[in-house]
Amino acid sequence: MHSKIEIVDILIADKLGRSTIYKELERRTHETWTCTNYRLDYMKKKKFIFIILVIVVVIVIGIFLRYQHTSPKRLADLSEQKYEQVHSSIDYDQDGIDDQTDILQGALNYINTKPKYKSKYYNSGYSNDNYGVCTDVVAFAMQAAGYDLMQLVNEDIQNHPEDYDIQEPDSNIDFRRVKNLQVFFANNGESLTTDVSKTEQWQGGDIIIFQKHIGIVSDRRNKNGVSYVIHHNDPWQKSYE
Repeated sequence: MHSKIEIVDILIADKLGRSTIYKELERRTHETWTCTNYRLDYMKKKKFIFIILVIVVVIVIGIFLRYQHTSPKRLADLSEQKYEQVHSSIDYDQDGIDDQTDILQGALNYINTKPKYKSKYYNSGYSNDNYGVCTDVVAFAMQAAGYDLMQLVNEDIQNHPEDYDIQEPDSNIDFRRVKNLQVFFANNGESLTTDVSKTEQWQGGDIIIFQKHIGIVSDRRNKNGVSYVIHHNDPWQKSYE
C-alpha cells in the first residue's frame, strides 16, 4: 500500500499529467483550426481570383464581339399602321428609279459593306478603305442617285461663303462635316417637320440632321409608327438601322 504522502504525490502527478495533455490537445486543436482557416482563406482567394478572371474574359469577348462589329441586319417593321411610301418626281441619274428610292437603297447598300467607324482624311474625298462616319452614309446614299455630294457642297461653299463658318475650304473634307451639310441642305433642300408625332411625313430616303449627327430615314418603323434611322454613330453601335 502507498503511504498517504505517496498517494497525494500520485494524484498531483496525475493532475499535472492531465493538465499537460489538455494543454497539448488545446495547442494541437488551435494549430488545426489555424491550418483549416488558412486553407479556407486560400480557397476563398482562389475562388475570388477565378471569378475576376472569368469577368475579365467575358469583358474581352464582349469587346471583341461588339467593337467595330455593327450589324447591317434590318429591323422588322413593327408599325400596325401602313404608311404610303412617297416617291420623288425626279430621277436625276435616269436609271428608272426615283431619287427618293435611290437614296434609300444607296444607304442600305452602303451599310451592307459593314463600314467600320473611324474619322479619317482622304485625298480622294470619299472614304475608300471600309472606314467611315455618319456623313459617309449620306454621301454614298446620294451617290446612288447620281449626286456627287463632295462637288455640290464645294460649289455651294464657293457660291455662299458667308453661310459657312470655314476659314480655308477643303473639298476633300468639307462635305463630310455635319455642320456644313446642315447649311448645304438648308440652302438646297426642302425642310420637313421634326415633330415625331407627324409620322406620316417621315419617309424612307429623307435626310435627317441632328445637332452633331446625320442619317437617312428608313422605310421601316417601330410599333409607334416612328421611322427608324439608317446611320453610323460610333464603333460600339449595335446595328446601322
